[in-house]
Amino acid sequence: MASTVTSRPGYGQLLRTRGAWTFLLPGFAARQPFAMLTISLVLLVQHTTGSYGAAGAVAAATGVSMALFAPFTGRLADRHGQRAVLLPGVLVHVLAALCLTALALSDAPLWALFLAAVPTGASVPQIGPMMRARWGVKLHDSPLMSTAAAFESVTDELTFVLGPLLATALCTTVHPAAGLLTEATLTLVGGLLFAAQKSTQPATAREGHARVEHGSALRIPGVRVLIVTFLGIGSVFGGMQVSLAAFSESIGEPGMNGVLYGVFAAGNMLSGVVCGAIAWKVAPRRRLVVGYAALTLTASGLWAAHSVATLVGIGLLVGMCIAPALITGYTLVEGLVPAGARTEAFTWLTGAVALGQAAAVTVAGQMEDRLWDGAGFLVPMGGTALALITLLALRSRLATRPAGRTVARGVGHRVPVTVD
Repeated sequence: MASTVTSRPGYGQLLRTRGAWTFLLPGFAARQPFAMLTISLVLLVQHTTGSYGAAGAVAAATGVSMALFAPFTGRLADRHGQRAVLLPGVLVHVLAALCLTALALSDAPLWALFLAAVPTGASVPQIGPMMRARWGVKLHDSPLMSTAAAFESVTDELTFVLGPLLATALCTTVHPAAGLLTEATLTLVGGLLFAAQKSTQPATAREGHARVEHGSALRIPGVRVLIVTFLGIGSVFGGMQVSLAAFSESIGEPGMNGVLYGVFAAGNMLSGVVCGAIAWKVAPRRRLVVGYAALTLTASGLWAAHSVATLVGIGLLVGMCIAPALITGYTLVEGLVPAGARTEAFTWLTGAVALGQAAAVTVAGQMEDRLWDGAGFLVPMGGTALALITLLALRSRLATRPAGRTVARGVGHRVPVTVD
């Protein structure tokens, strides 16, 4: 499959899009907590229980609940508007996070932490998918859409550079609960500011005076393949978070955790910048297969790293392999899914990363507790290997829709509308 992409407008042109900054700035603040939540929970619960296994399990509960509820949130946003979903969601998340913090600090039983973790994860605002949908409103079918997809992925990675660093610094130098409390504060302020930008949110079907058939994006085979692929990416994030924290603790330098994870995330962000700036001549499907094979190969070397210098080097390489896979996966959604179901499709992928991360945090935490130091690094290797096997076997399902079609295997429109 040959690529038709020979040129790409630059980031500068994208950022000069009229009205873009009105949702970019609050959106960046509102999505920052997503990168802080897991590591803040791991550090808080590990401090109060003394167990990485318990900490990973509680963090996993938030990830699973987010993964299960994220697509539902995306469908509600498609139907009723982002503001209608964000306002109650932000308030629920803040209250749930505060409750979870209070329970952890009061040495509540583990089952109580699990109960509080479920609404905390389920109410995480889906800012990333909503941002991508807003770009769709601004750009429609402009060539800048590919640049916007890359820009959003780079922004995601930037949050994963800053978020863990901030959360780790707060938890280790201020108070073990400071990371989670800051996460709740940023969610409240950023989420409300983002919801206030009504002029840039996608129109609902009712507002567009068009009738839309609300089939699920999950019915599209290519979306299901991408979900498995993103589950593997989530296993890298989760496995790295727990294993790097355990490694830093084992060498007596807990503050090194944020630095090591920051290097990993920085590699992710830098490769995303480059990936978005390249005028690709290779088809997205082929790029995804090659890039994912590279991710699996580099992740397979993590378990053998036993020093800070080695972890810095391998972690940087692993990070550099993640962004191209994420960007390519989100780009494929544009060709696989009709416009009115894309917010839901994006939330399925975001939820898959969270679910993979949740599973990895749980398994890696147990392995660090029960096996040798560094055993949790086997999780990213296993998760990416299984996902790569699935991707290779089912890559034909990632063939994009012919231009102009409005129906795609169960999800379609009777009248096209400008809902992205």
